[in-house]
Amino acid sequence: MKIMINYEIIASGSKGNAVIINKNIMVDCGVPFIRLKKYVKELKLVLLTHVHSDHFNKSTIKTLAFERPSLRFACGEWLLQNLTDCGIAKANIDVLQSGRRYTFGICGAEPFELTHNVRNFGWKLYIGGKKMIYATDTNSLDGVTAKDFDLYMIEANYKESEMTERIINKLRTGGYAYETEVRENHLSKEKADEFIYGNIGQKGAYVYMHSHDGLIL
Repeated sequence: MKIMINYEIIASGSKGNAVIINKNIMVDCGVPFIRLKKYVKELKLVLLTHVHSDHFNKSTIKTLAFERPSLRFACGEWLLQNLTDCGIAKANIDVLQSGRRYTFGICGAEPFELTHNVRNFGWKLYIGGKKMIYATDTNSLDGVTAKDFDLYMIEANYKESEMTERIINKLRTGGYAYETEVRENHLSKEKADEFIYGNIGQKGAYVYMHSHDGLIL
């Protein structure tokens, strides 16, 4: 499949998340600044999802505020205070509403709210006639549609059979099965596949995101 939108995954998973789209858009900012340093000069827009540190690295955002004082950030209302606490000027923050499409100079962006243990956005992006969707850290994509998009970047955190086996084994020995929280807050490969294949067209491409500690090979 030919992917019509350029992207580079800096990191995706429990240790950090950041994706560069077409060199000038970043989705998530959950990695140390040194991993972003070579991209910073070309960035024009940062799209944020939620407050967890593997998606929102406060130190990195503070450094971005210093290095690029005019860089724009877009987020849900729940991240506004966190961004200003990091030194981002309110004038550089676009607080967006779920389900509305917004126009920036380099793309259109439509956030949509996801089910997680904190408030969280997924993003649909419209770039030069192409469409992509980014969705991680959710237990469901029910009600979300992305028909015939060019690129799907969708969480496939675990395989349901493997997760069930892990939970059963821990409960048998009286251990704490943290995997139950994973299941409640993250998307399985099976659910990711159901969403992708229910939406993708012949020319679309997909990338599995946010695998959990190597469960997805």
